[in-house]
Amino acid sequence: MTTYVVRVWVPDRPGALGAVASRIGAVRGDLVGVDILERGAGRAIDELVVELPGEELVPLLINEMAQVDGVAVEAVRPATEQVADPRLDALETAAVLVEKPTVDELLETLAHHARRDFEADWAVVVGLEGPVPLASVGSPPPAAWLSAFVAGSRTSVRVAAGDCGPDDVAWAALATSELALILGRKGRPFRARERRQLGALARIADHRWVELAQRTSRVTHPSSLGG
Repeated sequence: MTTYVVRVWVPDRPGALGAVASRIGAVRGDLVGVDILERGAGRAIDELVVELPGEELVPLLINEMAQVDGVAVEAVRPATEQVADPRLDALETAAVLVEKPTVDELLETLAHHARRDFEADWAVVVGLEGPVPLASVGSPPPAAWLSAFVAGSRTSVRVAAGDCGPDDVAWAALATSELALILGRKGRPFRARERRQLGALARIADHRWVELAQRTSRVTHPSSLGG
């Protein structure tokens, strides 16, 4: 069996997902996972993990699913060796972040795990007030572009809150540390659930940054030196 991740628009009504599952079964496929990415305006955007006997059935799968009234297939991609579980990945990343003993390690880990968890092309941590990347993975845009993006995003209440934004870029502020985590991904828009998850990840990293900064301050304060 070959595993695929299918991003599909489904009417947000009882029985719609069941009808899609029935169509998957009609081409000898097996629906083994469902992740709801976004809901609103009477529709839901889901990512379905589907096992098929062979890749030659992919066009037939798409055609069968599209026969369900109101359903549109946005994208189909082969799954990675191990299909991501967003909830488990988020917990594991949170655990790794709170274990980091230095700010540098924290930011490097944040960038690397964010890229992995969101299957992004690149991830970068920058200062809110300056364009210099503090940690990055992949090939992010130039520093000037990143700075302009963050500055523009902060002027919109909805974008700053993570409710919306460009399809191919998502970001979240680490408010206390005055940093921002930015991700880029072509061909697969960031959806509401992903943006909320990114915001939660940034809050965890921000809290750990505060702990590490306070620890460093105590160590370097003259009163801690003695003599």
